[in-house]
Amino acid sequence: MTEKAKMPSHIAIILDGNGRWAKQRGLTRIMGHTKGADAVTKVTRHCSKKKVKQLTLYAFSQENWKRPKLEIKFLMRLLKKYLIRERKEIEENNIRLTAIGRIDRLPADVIKELSISLEKSKNNTGMILCLALNYGGRSEIVDAAKKIAQEVKSGKMGLEDITEESFNQYLYMPNMSGPDLLIRTGGEIRISNFLLWEISYTELWFTKTCWPDFGEKELDEAIKDYRCRERRFGGVIRG
Repeated sequence: MTEKAKMPSHIAIILDGNGRWAKQRGLTRIMGHTKGADAVTKVTRHCSKKKVKQLTLYAFSQENWKRPKLEIKFLMRLLKKYLIRERKEIEENNIRLTAIGRIDRLPADVIKELSISLEKSKNNTGMILCLALNYGGRSEIVDAAKKIAQEVKSGKMGLEDITEESFNQYLYMPNMSGPDLLIRTGGEIRISNFLLWEISYTELWFTKTCWPDFGEKELDEAIKDYRCRERRFGGVIRG
């Protein structure tokens, strides 16, 4: 199999456009977020069927706290309901749920349900579903740097021990492979502080389709485009 023909092992998605989707239809932003949660289920199931090894979803960023309080309250309630609702789906599809971000700053009831879901799925051997919650790429790097600084200060680590490989062990999800493909929905063409360390060699794919309308067809289109690309990783493809 050639490099072009490979399926992406790890897909990351920036879920964008819930509010725009709702506005276009004269609906409330809350309805957009509700439809967006349904899209998460649909895309997760499709990725699992296609044997994708990991799906990472940018579900709630640190910047999202700037939104109106009522919207944030609804988003946290929606997240809690999603975690409870999807436990059966996750178990039936042998999915292992993980999460990255400053999780301890989420509401207590959300942390409780997340902990239950993480525990119930920890021995599953299928696709990894990673939810980025209260996540920021810069914060992840800063948090890793602080941990390393403590190790150096305590004498457990020397400056010569700090390498790209060792740094990676202090990130939120050590040993996580970088995404092969990063998808952003909603028409914006930017990364928005997502997986800044991990996406050094990630292929990017942007679509104007808002997240609630993103499904199997759109995902397959992104994968098809990915499979037509040559991934050199700084080297040369030899024919």
